[in-house]
Amino acid sequence: MAKHKYKYKVEVEPQVIKRRKIIKELIIWTLETVFVIFAAYYISFFWLEKTSVVGTSMQTTLSAGDTILIDKFTYMISSPKRFDIIVFKQSNKEHNYYDIKRIIGLPGETVRIDGNGDIYINDNLITDIVIADKMTNGGLASTGITLDDDEYFVVGDNRNYSEDSRFANVGNVIKDDIIGKAFVKLKPFTLINEVNIKKDETER
Repeated sequence: MAKHKYKYKVEVEPQVIKRRKIIKELIIWTLETVFVIFAAYYISFFWLEKTSVVGTSMQTTLSAGDTILIDKFTYMISSPKRFDIIVFKQSNKEHNYYDIKRIIGLPGETVRIDGNGDIYINDNLITDIVIADKMTNGGLASTGITLDDDEYFVVGDNRNYSEDSRFANVGNVIKDDIIGKAFVKLKPFTLINEVNIKKDETER
Protein backbone atom coordinates (compact mmCIF):
# COMPACT_ATOMS: atom_id res chain seq x y z
CA MET A 1 0.00 0.00 0.00
CA ALA A 2 1.53 3.30 -1.08
CA LYS A 3 2.26 5.85 1.58
CA HIS A 4 1.04 9.34 0.99
CA LYS A 5 2.85 12.35 2.34
CA TYR A 6 0.72 15.23 3.40
CA LYS A 7 1.93 18.78 3.97
CA TYR A 8 0.07 20.88 6.41
CA LYS A 9 0.25 24.66 6.30
CA VAL A 10 0.18 26.09 9.80
CA GLU A 11 -1.25 29.55 9.94
CA VAL A 12 0.11 31.74 12.73
CA GLU A 13 -2.51 33.76 14.49
CA PRO A 14 -2.28 37.55 14.08
CA GLN A 15 -1.92 37.95 17.85
CA VAL A 16 1.20 35.76 17.84
CA ILE A 17 2.74 37.73 14.96
CA LYS A 18 2.03 40.97 16.77
CA ARG A 19 3.53 39.62 19.99
CA ARG A 20 6.70 38.50 18.18
CA LYS A 21 7.02 41.91 16.54
CA ILE A 22 6.69 43.67 19.91
CA ILE A 23 9.32 41.39 21.49
CA LYS A 24 11.69 42.02 18.58
CA GLU A 25 11.22 45.80 18.82
CA LEU A 26 11.71 45.64 22.59
CA ILE A 27 14.99 43.76 22.19
CA ILE A 28 16.24 46.25 19.58
CA TRP A 29 15.21 49.20 21.79
CA THR A 30 16.99 47.67 24.80
CA LEU A 31 20.20 47.12 22.82
CA GLU A 32 20.09 50.66 21.44
CA THR A 33 19.52 52.09 24.94
CA VAL A 34 22.44 50.10 26.37
CA PHE A 35 24.65 51.30 23.52
CA VAL A 36 23.68 54.95 24.06
CA ILE A 37 24.31 54.70 27.81
CA PHE A 38 27.68 53.04 27.21
CA ALA A 39 28.66 55.62 24.58
CA ALA A 40 27.65 58.50 26.85
CA TYR A 41 29.63 57.00 29.74
CA TYR A 42 32.65 56.42 27.51
CA ILE A 43 32.57 59.95 26.11
CA SER A 44 32.13 61.62 29.50
CA PHE A 45 34.66 59.44 31.33
CA PHE A 46 37.34 58.84 28.73
CA TRP A 47 37.02 61.61 26.15
CA LEU A 48 35.19 64.82 27.05
CA GLU A 49 34.54 66.71 30.26
CA LYS A 50 32.88 70.08 30.75
CA THR A 51 34.28 72.75 33.04
CA SER A 52 34.14 76.50 33.59
CA VAL A 53 37.02 78.94 33.44
CA VAL A 54 37.98 80.51 36.76
CA GLY A 55 39.88 83.80 36.87
CA THR A 56 41.35 86.02 34.16
CA SER A 57 44.79 84.47 33.66
CA MET A 58 43.89 83.21 30.15
CA GLN A 59 42.32 86.37 28.75
CA THR A 60 41.72 87.19 26.01
CA THR A 61 41.78 83.59 24.84
CA LEU A 62 39.42 82.48 27.60
CA SER A 63 37.47 84.62 30.04
CA ALA A 64 36.15 83.93 33.52
CA GLY A 65 32.89 82.01 33.32
CA ASP A 66 33.49 80.56 29.85
CA THR A 67 32.31 76.96 29.56
CA ILE A 68 34.75 74.67 27.78
CA LEU A 69 35.11 71.01 26.87
CA ILE A 70 38.25 69.16 27.88
CA ASP A 71 39.64 66.56 25.47
CA LYS A 72 40.88 63.83 27.84
CA PHE A 73 41.62 61.26 25.13
CA THR A 74 44.37 62.93 23.08
CA TYR A 75 46.97 62.76 25.84
CA MET A 76 46.27 59.08 26.35
CA ILE A 77 47.84 58.38 22.96
CA SER A 78 50.23 61.33 22.56
CA SER A 79 52.18 63.79 24.66
CA PRO A 80 51.26 67.46 25.20
CA LYS A 81 52.90 69.85 22.73
CA ARG A 82 54.31 73.33 23.02
CA PHE A 83 51.59 76.00 23.00
CA ASP A 84 48.83 73.51 23.84
CA ILE A 85 46.36 74.89 26.37
CA ILE A 86 46.07 72.30 29.11
CA VAL A 87 43.67 71.76 31.97
CA PHE A 88 45.24 70.42 35.14
CA LYS A 89 44.59 69.90 38.84
CA GLN A 90 47.71 69.87 40.95
CA SER A 91 47.52 67.14 43.56
CA ASN A 92 49.13 69.32 46.22
CA LYS A 93 46.56 72.11 45.88
CA GLU A 94 43.48 72.37 48.10
CA HIS A 95 41.23 74.32 45.71
CA ASN A 96 38.59 72.28 43.86
CA TYR A 97 38.74 73.98 40.46
CA TYR A 98 40.88 73.18 37.45
CA ASP A 99 43.77 75.39 36.33
CA ILE A 100 44.07 76.29 32.65
CA LYS A 101 47.37 77.44 31.16
CA ARG A 102 49.43 77.28 27.96
CA ILE A 103 52.50 75.05 27.67
CA ILE A 104 55.77 76.83 26.97
CA GLY A 105 58.40 74.34 28.10
CA LEU A 106 58.48 70.58 27.52
CA PRO A 107 60.07 67.80 29.62
CA GLY A 108 63.87 67.98 29.76
CA GLU A 109 64.07 71.52 28.37
CA THR A 110 65.56 74.57 30.02
CA VAL A 111 63.23 77.57 29.98
CA ARG A 112 64.50 81.13 30.40
CA ILE A 113 62.56 84.38 30.19
CA ASP A 114 64.80 87.42 29.87
CA GLY A 115 64.25 91.01 30.98
CA ASN A 116 62.52 91.84 27.70
CA GLY A 117 59.98 89.08 28.15
CA ASP A 118 61.52 86.94 25.39
CA ILE A 119 61.30 83.18 25.83
CA TYR A 120 64.35 80.98 25.37
CA ILE A 121 64.25 77.19 25.18
CA ASN A 122 67.68 75.59 25.64
CA ASP A 123 69.12 79.07 24.95
CA ASN A 124 67.28 79.33 21.63
CA LEU A 125 64.81 82.19 21.22
CA ILE A 126 61.33 80.92 20.31
CA THR A 127 58.56 82.83 18.58
CA ASP A 128 55.46 83.15 20.70
CA ILE A 129 52.34 82.26 18.68
CA VAL A 130 49.95 84.03 21.05
CA ILE A 131 48.73 87.61 20.79
CA ALA A 132 49.83 88.68 24.27
CA ASP A 133 51.77 91.35 26.12
CA LYS A 134 55.45 90.72 26.74
CA MET A 135 56.11 89.33 30.20
CA THR A 136 57.55 91.89 32.60
CA ASN A 137 58.49 89.29 35.20
CA GLY A 138 60.26 86.06 34.32
CA GLY A 139 59.99 84.85 37.90
CA LEU A 140 61.70 81.52 38.52
CA ALA A 141 62.63 81.35 34.83
CA SER A 142 64.61 84.61 34.88
CA THR A 143 67.86 82.69 35.31
CA GLY A 144 66.65 79.52 33.63
CA ILE A 145 64.83 76.50 34.98
CA THR A 146 65.37 72.92 33.78
CA LEU A 147 62.36 70.63 33.65
CA ASP A 148 62.33 67.02 34.77
CA ASP A 149 61.27 64.24 32.41
CA ASP A 150 57.61 64.52 33.46
CA GLU A 151 57.34 68.30 33.90
CA TYR A 152 55.85 71.09 31.81
CA PHE A 153 56.37 74.85 32.13
CA VAL A 154 53.10 76.75 31.67
CA VAL A 155 52.05 80.39 31.52
CA GLY A 156 48.74 82.20 31.22
CA ASP A 157 47.91 84.13 28.04
CA ASN A 158 47.22 87.18 30.22
CA ARG A 159 50.96 87.12 30.79
CA ASN A 160 51.36 89.88 33.37
CA TYR A 161 48.29 88.90 35.41
CA SER A 162 48.79 85.16 35.68
CA GLU A 163 50.08 82.92 38.45
CA ASP A 164 51.82 80.11 36.63
CA SER A 165 55.08 78.16 36.43
CA ARG A 166 57.06 81.38 36.91
CA PHE A 167 55.97 81.41 40.53
CA ALA A 168 56.62 78.92 43.33
CA ASN A 169 52.96 78.61 44.37
CA VAL A 170 52.25 76.95 41.00
CA GLY A 171 55.61 75.77 39.71
CA ASN A 172 56.05 73.15 37.01
CA VAL A 173 53.12 70.90 36.11
CA ILE A 174 53.73 67.16 36.19
CA LYS A 175 52.12 65.03 33.50
CA ASP A 176 50.02 62.99 35.94
CA ASP A 177 48.25 66.17 37.04
CA ILE A 178 47.10 67.04 33.50
CA ILE A 179 43.39 66.32 32.96
CA GLY A 180 43.46 67.01 29.23
CA LYS A 181 43.61 69.58 26.46
CA ALA A 182 41.28 72.58 26.32
CA PHE A 183 39.30 71.69 23.22
CA VAL A 184 36.16 73.75 22.59
CA LYS A 185 34.56 76.88 24.02
CA LEU A 186 30.81 76.36 23.96
CA LYS A 187 29.46 79.93 23.77
CA PRO A 188 30.13 80.93 21.12
CA PHE A 189 31.18 77.54 19.80
CA THR A 190 34.89 77.90 19.04
CA LEU A 191 37.93 75.65 18.72
CA ILE A 192 40.18 76.98 21.46
CA ASN A 193 43.45 76.34 19.62
CA GLU A 194 42.32 78.84 16.97
CA VAL A 195 41.61 81.69 19.42
CA ASN A 196 44.01 84.61 19.94
CA ILE A 197 46.71 83.17 17.66
CA LYS A 198 48.90 85.37 15.48
CA LYS A 199 47.66 85.33 11.88
CA ASP A 200 50.91 84.13 10.34
CA GLU A 201 50.89 81.14 12.68
CA THR A 202 47.42 79.99 11.57
CA GLU A 203 48.55 79.98 7.95
CA ARG A 204 51.42 77.56 8.50
